[in-house]
Amino acid sequence: MGGEISEADARRWSDGLAELHERFARRFARSESRESALAYMRGLLAPLERKNGWTVAEEAGHAGPDRIQRLLNRIDWDADGVLDDVRAYVVEHLADPGGVLVVDDTGFLKKGVRSAGVQRQYSGTAGRTENCQVGVFLAYSGERGRTLIDRALYLPKSWTDDRERCRAAGIGDEVEFATKVQLAKAMVRRAIDDGIPFRWVTADAGYGYSKGWRYELEQADVFHVVATTRHDTVVTRRALDHPLHDLVAGLPRQKWKRRSCGEGAHGPRVYDWARVEVRPWRRPDRRRWVLARRSITDPTKVAYCIAYAPAATTLNELIAVAGARWAVEECFQTAKGQCGLDDYQVRRHQGRYRHITLAMAVHAYLAVMQAGQLERGLDQVEHLT
Repeated sequence: MGGEISEADARRWSDGLAELHERFARRFARSESRESALAYMRGLLAPLERKNGWTVAEEAGHAGPDRIQRLLNRIDWDADGVLDDVRAYVVEHLADPGGVLVVDDTGFLKKGVRSAGVQRQYSGTAGRTENCQVGVFLAYSGERGRTLIDRALYLPKSWTDDRERCRAAGIGDEVEFATKVQLAKAMVRRAIDDGIPFRWVTADAGYGYSKGWRYELEQADVFHVVATTRHDTVVTRRALDHPLHDLVAGLPRQKWKRRSCGEGAHGPRVYDWARVEVRPWRRPDRRRWVLARRSITDPTKVAYCIAYAPAATTLNELIAVAGARWAVEECFQTAKGQCGLDDYQVRRHQGRYRHITLAMAVHAYLAVMQAGQLERGLDQVEHLT
């Protein structure tokens, strides 16, 4: 079944949210907050044209948005604990030993200057500089499904250097400036510490360009295929700083293989691919490669990845991991379009985290539900993730 979620399906599916909600009900000290959280999740799933405090409250049968606003802004409950429980739910239903952790960020367009972290900055969502917040996310992609499992709000230096502004938005004095790469590092480390089953990490060039992060992943023996820029350099037998574009430019035609890296909105994403081994790793069973992806229609357009993996890894395996990076874009699209990820009107730091956490819980539920439908051999209910 294609298209948007129908009202009938949304009503039917919302009943199952209670099972997921029960997993983290203990994170709420009061019955009102427990009930409001479930009502909020059902409202985020409901086929509402806009999802805000008023419309979600109306969907829940409340007289006004006061209970929803208290849930997000005032009542004491543990959003990080809820996310821990959601991750455990994802592992229980979607775990894949060959899974991929995908790092990326997305923009949330905002008006004004008081929402936590907002400023004029580049938004991949808009494709230009806009007044927005930027969230860094970690997605989990496996054979059975994909969903978001961690989140962090990027706070520019214009915020962390202004403690009064931070306090007004509910950002504690202990919160210091962290780059997007530092936020990504912390999320991957948490996934490792929590025992999330995965084999690979991938990310776009905004993260993969960091040699420090790549080194950290190698030291932890975490296999990865991360994008980088053509201006990046690697150590080879001939040079300590060998430019990637120079390394690939002289490859003979037979080194390039035409392969698909997965399905896209308009069919298979087909490119020409090649890899070049670079400086040997200290372990004989590990290898580093530069992976190049060339456009079929315009061979001058070449994108690059740095890969670290077992020596026996095939080109096709590296291509598959590189292609898994699009999973997070699909997660953003469906989480925003169907789970209200970007439909919030809270300005304070805590309120935003709480909204994002509950929206991620709804998205995880839909991913698990779809996996169950497909496993039982039923018709696909929706391309949800």
